[in-house]
Formats: sequence, structure tokens, C-alpha cells
Amino acid sequence: MQTDLARRSLLYKIAKAYYEDGLTQQQVGKRFGLSRIKVSRLLQRARDEGVVQITIVPPQNSDADLERALEHKYGLLESIIVPVTTSDPAEVTPALGVAGADYLLRCLDGHEVVGLTWGSTLHALIEALPPQNWPEITVVQLLGGLGAPEAEVHGTDLARRMAQLFGAKLRLIPAPGVVNSTLVRDALLTDSQISGTLALGEQANVGVFGIGIPAQGAVMTRAGILAPDEIARLIEEGAVGDIALRFFDRAGRPVQQPVDERIIGLTLEQIRKIPRRIGVAGGAGKLDVIRAALLGGYINVLVTDALTANGLLQDSEQPTPILATAEM
Repeated sequence: MQTDLARRSLLYKIAKAYYEDGLTQQQVGKRFGLSRIKVSRLLQRARDEGVVQITIVPPQNSDADLERALEHKYGLLESIIVPVTTSDPAEVTPALGVAGADYLLRCLDGHEVVGLTWGSTLHALIEALPPQNWPEITVVQLLGGLGAPEAEVHGTDLARRMAQLFGAKLRLIPAPGVVNSTLVRDALLTDSQISGTLALGEQANVGVFGIGIPAQGAVMTRAGILAPDEIARLIEEGAVGDIALRFFDRAGRPVQQPVDERIIGLTLEQIRKIPRRIGVAGGAGKLDVIRAALLGGYINVLVTDALTANGLLQDSEQPTPILATAEM
């Protein structure tokens, strides 16, 4: 009968052969006269009994533990933290763009439908993308054009540039993001190209979103997208932010407004159906709106800066998202 010392000695020798000598389980089994299945069981037992103790060392000067804490607290698939030490958008936005581009490239395999909205952070992300050869990817616009068509942050231009960089197919919404009346919106939605693009956007595998703030002087007012009185009404109703011009309050609940009936784009409910929802946002003034977007389940991957990430972790209570955000 095998003694305890002999058993542990065997565990040690098998573990050394597998983890340090680099042998496969089949090679270990051949060496010690064991089946591969038994080798697998013995390796598991070696871990259970502490013969093997695995230590995972984070990269030096990394925010990996902070990222894991965010993922755990908000139920994220992943968080990416940019180690900038300022909240100045002039420095934060380009850094977020680079990190967002790196993440997007990592999570694509070349066959997805990728939807995107608009904004300065998405412009920075696309600026950081290197050319690819992905003819089976389709880039789809999720919200009609906003602001001047020649603007670099215009959704149509961003979608077109991403498709060109990827060598991908492109589906655009040939309409403004906000129209003058519900009647005009309903008429435009009867167009097969517009309705077909929105239907494809709802089926996207990956969505890439900026997160906006309804404030006087924000880009949506400067570009004439919403009137000052509309912004004031949104703030009065408790709106703290938007994704694709769909507004939500501090707890992530949708804030319904008359402007909703004039928007040509996906709703928040439709956005939440996209499996991988990447929010790229950070810098001054973005803490509350990012927290709200997380609580609402509108994003399940967050690319942000270290100052914002620490702020998101300072809540004493565990948040309860409206929907679980880590489902796939």
C-alpha cells in the first residue's frame, strides 16, 4: 500500500515534470506509467494539497488589480484603465482612444457586426486604429448623423473611416439623428435602407459608445443638436448622461422625453441586447454619468482613466445594476 510520503513524492515529481520541465500530460504519463486522465487528476490533487501553489504576478506599474475590482463591483466583462494622472480631456481623450482601439482589435476575429455612435472619444479611438484586412466585418451606424456632416465626430464619418481602416463592409443611416417631428421620423423609418440599417445595428456583436453629458455648452448644444430649453428640461427630469442620445438618470433608469420621438437610432433597450458593449469615456465631469451607464447595464466593457476608476470604486455600497451586464 502506498504511504502518504510516497504519494506526496509522486505528486511532487509529476508537478515538477509538468510545470517546470514543460512535458505534456501525455508525456508525463508515459514517463511515470500513468494514463493521461490519472495525470490530470494527480495534478489537480497537487494543487488542492498545496504541493503546487500558483502565484500570478501583475505587471509592474499596472492597474490590473484596480481593473479586476471594477469588473467585480459592476459585473463587467472587462475594464481597461489608462494610467493618466490628470482629468484634462485634452490628455485623457487621446489616451482613451489608444486603449479603446487596442481593446477593440483584441476582441475582434474578423467576422463581426460592429456598431458605433459618435463623439470625440470615438474619433480618438478611430484615429488610433491601424489598417486591417477584415472584409467579413460589417461596420454599422447606430444613430443618424449629428452636427455638421463635415465634423470629425459626426457618426457617419466615423463609421465610414472605421470601415475603410478595417477593409470592411459599411452600413450607414442616410438620415439625421434628430429630426423636426415624430411625423418626419416615422416617414423616414419606412425607408428600407434606414430601417434595415437599424435592424442590423440591433443584431451587432460589438457596440462602441461614447457617453455624453446633458449640459449647457456641451457638444450637443454647441452643434445645435438639442436646443438649450431641451437640455434644461432633461436636467430638470434628472438626466445625467446619454448613449446614442438616449438619456438616463443617476441610477441608470431611462429618462423619457419628447425628443425620443424624433430620434433615428437604437433605443437603450436595444443597445442592452448587444453582447459586447464597449464604453469609452473619462476625464473631468464624467464620473457620475459613467457610473449611471454601468448601473443601467448599457455598457459591459469600460475603457476609462485611473482617476475615474478610483472614483467608481469609492462607493461604500455594492451597486445593483438594472440588468446583469456580464452576460454573453
